[in-house]
Amino acid sequence: MGEIYIAYEYWFAAFQLVFAMLGMGATLTVVDFSDVMKAPKSVTIGTLMQLVLVPFLAYLFISMAGIVGGVAVGMALIAAIPGGTTSNIFTYMAKGNSPLSISVTAITTLACLLTTPFILKVLIIEYLPAGFAMPTAQIVNDIALTLLLPLAIGMVILAMLPKYAAAISKWCIRASLFGIALIVIGSSIAGRLDIDAFGGGNILLVIAFVLALTVAGWVLPTVFGFTKPDITAVQMEMVVRNVNLGVLIKASMFPVVLGASNTLGDMVLFTVLLYGAIQMLIAALLITWHRRGSRPVVT
Repeated sequence: MGEIYIAYEYWFAAFQLVFAMLGMGATLTVVDFSDVMKAPKSVTIGTLMQLVLVPFLAYLFISMAGIVGGVAVGMALIAAIPGGTTSNIFTYMAKGNSPLSISVTAITTLACLLTTPFILKVLIIEYLPAGFAMPTAQIVNDIALTLLLPLAIGMVILAMLPKYAAAISKWCIRASLFGIALIVIGSSIAGRLDIDAFGGGNILLVIAFVLALTVAGWVLPTVFGFTKPDITAVQMEMVVRNVNLGVLIKASMFPVVLGASNTLGDMVLFTVLLYGAIQMLIAALLITWHRRGSRPVVT
């Protein structure tokens, strides 16, 4: 399994991301995005927090904490990717503003075609090995073919096969989760997820970064006078990143060669997967907290 995973890591990542985006697309309609015009303040601030505040906080952590190497690259990668496909589901479960969550996710997903390569260049160029060339074209292709295209296909499925869309979405999401499990298992068997090599200090830094996003996702919307459902949606968008895309971009930036050492890439992968695990725990706590005395906002 370990050798198979190393040989086909990119395709493992592509598999789970394509199915995740198909599943998400099969729940969306063009009408869902009309809320952008109805609540421009919330959507605009929520989007700017994703595209500007998250990378800025990552920069502060990397520079002030003296983070270097794969952990710095991994944290920058987390900041450069848009909100996760599960943020909309978590927002609904937490009784937040689902249309707002969907709108911010959609806008940042489209924007990441340009913003992801740019943010990566700004944040991590000095932490990459000498002679390393950022695969910008590959990253753009990955986003277009495994993120935006499946999303569009999913929306077409909902429009043409509304009776079957819910079931298709459910099984696509399950396939995506299976893909994530294969990545974790394959990486572990291949010896690429080494907790001792990663270090307890780095684990604490990743936890602190997630907590910083959680706090910022509550404080800023509160200052701007958002309603509680809007605060819930924006906070979920801040915390729940598209780890699926992060794993795929990592595979493009640091492809694994059988029999060759890939220490930098391994540290990046560990950082991204660790963040993914922590964000799920934080999201579960937020759901419990926000559900108290609230009503969900649905389309």
